[in-house]
Parts: sequence; C-alpha cells; structure tokens
Amino acid sequence: MERVAVVGSPGAGKTTFSLALAGLTGLPVVHLDKLYWKPGWVEPSAYRWRKQVAEVAAAPRWIVDGNYGGTLDLRLARADTVIALDFPASLCLLRATRRIAEGYGRVRPDLAAGCPERWDLTFLAYIARFGRNGGGRNRMLERLQQVREDVTVVTLQTPREARAFLRRL
Repeated sequence: MERVAVVGSPGAGKTTFSLALAGLTGLPVVHLDKLYWKPGWVEPSAYRWRKQVAEVAAAPRWIVDGNYGGTLDLRLARADTVIALDFPASLCLLRATRRIAEGYGRVRPDLAAGCPERWDLTFLAYIARFGRNGGGRNRMLERLQQVREDVTVVTLQTPREARAFLRRL
C-alpha cells in the first residue's frame, strides 16, 4: 500500500481509520475536509478543488480520507488500495451526532481553521439517506466496481471488521 483512498459515509470513522492506518504504514494522511473547506465554511470553486485533489493524487504516497464524489475519479486513477467503510447509516448518524455534540464550536484537527463543529440538519439528513437507494453509498460502491484490476478494494462493513483489518497489518 502506497496510495490508499478511504471512503464511506460521513460518521463512519474514515479519519480515525486513516490515522490508525497511517500509524501502521507511515503513509501521510490528507483529510479532504481540511483541504476543501475555507474559513467560515466557504467552498472552493469546482476548478480549484479538482486542481487541489489532482495535486494530492499525484504524490507518490498517501492516505486520502474523504468522499467528495466529484473528485473520486482523480483518487481512484492513482490509488493502489481503496478501503470502503460501508457501515450502517444508523451507526454513522449516531457517531456524527455524538461528534457534533462533543466538539460543538471547536475546530477538529481534520477540518480547516475557521470551520468549527456545528449543527447542520442538511448534513445529518445526508447521512441518514446515504445508504438508501439512490444515496451516496450506491454511487460509491458502483464506482468501486469500476476500478482498475490492479487496485485492491477492501469493503469493511462493521467497526469490528475495520479493527481486525488494522490488526492484520
């Protein structure tokens, strides 16, 4: 593993998993949320965003933590490993809600400066819909079925499976 894309629903634990994987492999972690958002929760232009992700993907070694389907093609084109945290929506929603409650008003290390944790009902609704038909999960899994044959795709469906995967490394 030299270039690892970690994807899954918000609240699945992509950041926690990526940091644990980095500790085992020595690979640098790039948090897409930190790269994407500008202070005050300002979004970059689509052009600038794709350029930033293309630069990250061009690096020789990385773990990229995050979904952002509009740039998934850039990461999949360079990744040698993709890890999908395909956890139940109920668990992801619980985790995200707990993360918001515990960190409300503070900036997480995986977010850009000036982007404090906040209650966002649209975001929570997205998590709730992620696993439903037409949700982000189906699109993510469809894209992963189309990766190059030389790419290792690992789908982990429970936190227990994720912990076991890390232990095996």
